[in-house]
Amino acid sequence: MSSVAIDSHVGRAARLYQAYIGKKFVMALTGVILFGYLVGHLLGNLQAFLGPERMDAYAAFLHSMPNVLWLVRALLLVSVVAHIVASIQLTALKRKARPQGYVKKEAIGSSYASRTMMWSGPIIAAFVVFHILDVTTGVTNTAQYRELHAYENLVYSFRRIPVSIAYIFAMVALSMHLYHGLWSMFQSVGISHPRYTPVIKRLAMWVAILLAAGFISIPISVMTGLMGTKL
Repeated sequence: MSSVAIDSHVGRAARLYQAYIGKKFVMALTGVILFGYLVGHLLGNLQAFLGPERMDAYAAFLHSMPNVLWLVRALLLVSVVAHIVASIQLTALKRKARPQGYVKKEAIGSSYASRTMMWSGPIIAAFVVFHILDVTTGVTNTAQYRELHAYENLVYSFRRIPVSIAYIFAMVALSMHLYHGLWSMFQSVGISHPRYTPVIKRLAMWVAILLAAGFISIPISVMTGLMGTKL
């Protein structure tokens, strides 16, 4: 492919992104990537219920492929940054299109989840950073952190009640963020119909609830003594 053709494609992509629909598409695409990671991460975390050997073996397996691991991390980082930037730019476009606020703002046709998207996202991002520093690198838990001892690191982290409470709160915020994000993603790609949209919303709600419940089950199990009693 010639450089002229490449420049042409890049130019079209840039023009598409400048448009409202282009930013919505980026939000949807990065949302799919991040959602896929969440499902995979949950399946990995739930192995803690199978015991330390299984959880530690899973961690060792991931670290046995450093190139793949760092490629996934890079993709996630780019997706997170693109998701946040597109979200901020979309909000700015909406405010520019309606520079004067309503005298009385009505919440007609919007859910609590949709009205809290702008603060649930930063809460989730902030906790993810702390969670990585705490469980993955041990920066905030140096006294008990042991590299590749994923089960112990998880249990020792959640034995600290404030950490568990913060985790649960972040997962509730994640659930609301996912609920709105999942069904609005279909609208972003043009899938919207009075017959199907309510079904999509219900499915999005249950997916968000089940994902959050899966994540929350781990700190609750640690705090109640159902997990990690032998450590």
